[in-house]
Amino acid sequence: MNPLLDFSGLPQFSRIRPEHITPAIDQLLAENQAILVQVSLQASDPTWENFVQPLEDGNERLSRAWGQVSHLNSVVNTPELREAYNSNLPRITHYWAGLSQNETLYQGYKNLYHSAAYTLLSTARRRIIDNALRDFRLGGAELPAAQKQRFLQIQEDLAAAGARFEQNLLDTTNAFSYLVHDESQLLGLPEEVIAAARQLAQTTGDSGWKLTLHAPCYIPVLQYAENRELRRVMYQHYATRASEQGNPEWDNTPLIKQILNLRAEEAAMLGFNNFSELSLESKMAESPQAVLTFLRDLAAKAKPFALQDWEELQTFAREQLQMGPLEPWDVTWASEKLRVARYAFSDLEVKHYFPEPRVLEGLFHLTQQLYGLQVTPMEAPVWHPDVRFFALRNATGEIIGQFYLDLYARQDKRGGAWMDDAITRRRQTSGIQVPVAYLTCNFSHPLGDQSATFTHDEVITLFHEFGHGLHHLLTQMEDLSISGINGVEWDAVELPSQFMENYCWEWSVLSHMSAHVETGEPLPRALFERLLAARHFQSGMQTVRQIEFALFDMQLHMEPPAETDPLTLLQQIRAEVAVIHPPHWQRFPNGFSHIFAGGYAAGYYSYKWAEVLSADAYALFEERGILDPQTGERFRLEILARGGSRPALESFVAFRGRKPTLDALLRHHGMASAPVSASPASLPPG
Repeated sequence: MNPLLDFSGLPQFSRIRPEHITPAIDQLLAENQAILVQVSLQASDPTWENFVQPLEDGNERLSRAWGQVSHLNSVVNTPELREAYNSNLPRITHYWAGLSQNETLYQGYKNLYHSAAYTLLSTARRRIIDNALRDFRLGGAELPAAQKQRFLQIQEDLAAAGARFEQNLLDTTNAFSYLVHDESQLLGLPEEVIAAARQLAQTTGDSGWKLTLHAPCYIPVLQYAENRELRRVMYQHYATRASEQGNPEWDNTPLIKQILNLRAEEAAMLGFNNFSELSLESKMAESPQAVLTFLRDLAAKAKPFALQDWEELQTFAREQLQMGPLEPWDVTWASEKLRVARYAFSDLEVKHYFPEPRVLEGLFHLTQQLYGLQVTPMEAPVWHPDVRFFALRNATGEIIGQFYLDLYARQDKRGGAWMDDAITRRRQTSGIQVPVAYLTCNFSHPLGDQSATFTHDEVITLFHEFGHGLHHLLTQMEDLSISGINGVEWDAVELPSQFMENYCWEWSVLSHMSAHVETGEPLPRALFERLLAARHFQSGMQTVRQIEFALFDMQLHMEPPAETDPLTLLQQIRAEVAVIHPPHWQRFPNGFSHIFAGGYAAGYYSYKWAEVLSADAYALFEERGILDPQTGERFRLEILARGGSRPALESFVAFRGRKPTLDALLRHHGMASAPVSASPASLPPG
């Protein structure tokens, strides 16, 4: 049997080959077309059982198969796999876009909405119907027949352009290497980074040390390398990835223009003034202007702190490091020097206390304390030897969720960290389908027999993705469309992930997840206190940086593409909110895959908005005890378990007892002295 057509259990990753992809998609698309014919006959008198359920069944099979292909394309990218993925992507896109335009289906959903059967459905299922009607409208179902073909073509072109954007970024990252022959040029770099660079050079038959733009190498170079010219070279190549300053085949500039034009055309066809309005139609925020007001209000509170951070760094560099004006490739390095001078610790010192086994043990222990759940290792087919598989069990030992953990960077793996769903919880005739998640990071690979060690920032990243995973795995919903993160407004999906980050600053948690990689000694309390004291280090600069990205994203999608140069717009936004101004040759938009190849277009603000929600939610734990099981159970039942069965704001209010405010966010960022309005009216939900 084709392994992509085996839905009896976990994906058969050890058996999947590129040649399986097209035959599987052929069969699944044919089966779904037959289902469409079948349910169309029921459109005049639809019920959940004869109309909605068959569609969900067929679409789940297609989504699960294609999800495995997409995942492999992200984590073990090969020329053969990429070719099969790219050749089938238009077919998948065409199917989903065509589904949204199917007038018979749309009429069937409307008939169901107006029928007596609708009133008998559960609240969750009524929300599914409501969302479906919205999605039909946004998918072009109400367009004149003459425009529908063009709308379909736009969806296919956008999917292809987004895939090409990500592939260009991966290719240009993989293509660059910098060979160092004099080890003195590597002064300051961590030993494991130097050893990995040496090992990489040897695998390619080179002498010396080979540096790359992958995060486990690039980030330490910017943070620790004493050689300023080395930092400049690495920064310049990273900052100009996938731009006109490199291989023209991998230049994302034309793709950015194409994507913006297509999105603007799509929005206009649907009657919106711009793509930002279209994007927010299914989010919590009520309008682009509300988002801009929220971001600028936050920027006004954060910028004084950012300016103070920047002045302190420049003064330190001038007086203590005897440096002239700081260049962008100096900022991270000088900041690390300032942190060491001010708080008497470095990231490297802290990193030695967080070996991977101990960190995972601490993370899983926290899960047990908060939710009464145990994480246990299991065996499963995987796509790479580094990947591990775990089960999430309740108090009786029943498996309620499972997840893959792929922690390390590889040449054929896209950058960043993310969670994605492999299998979604739902009720079947045989019982409850156990949800399964992919948790993916890009940390440094362990060398030899040593355990990998994590920086505190990497620990935070791991907790963040695990929070996403819990959102998917702990749902109690039994229908696909609102199970896990499905149906959750995009500007609320970061709530559970950012919520988990808070525990990385708690002694009662960190003390259980640290052990020096050589001595086994736990993190000293004195070192933790210095780490905690540094929590707000440069938080002003970090906040305005995120606001810069969010404003750029929102305004870029509000402006007419023909009249807007992304680089000029970015400069204008930086003049408004930024305190650090990169060189004119930097090409940040060309690597901004969140909005050009991911799901964050006109939605990047959601990181800051969800941070408001997560900080306010965590504040309740601070009031009642950060490990209070009753509050943990309430968070699980009202936030994690509910999925998309109700508006995210309702879930938040059900947990918190009121609407969110900015207070906790500003306090968590060390900016509590800024004027704060507790009125939720200034926030996106209105």
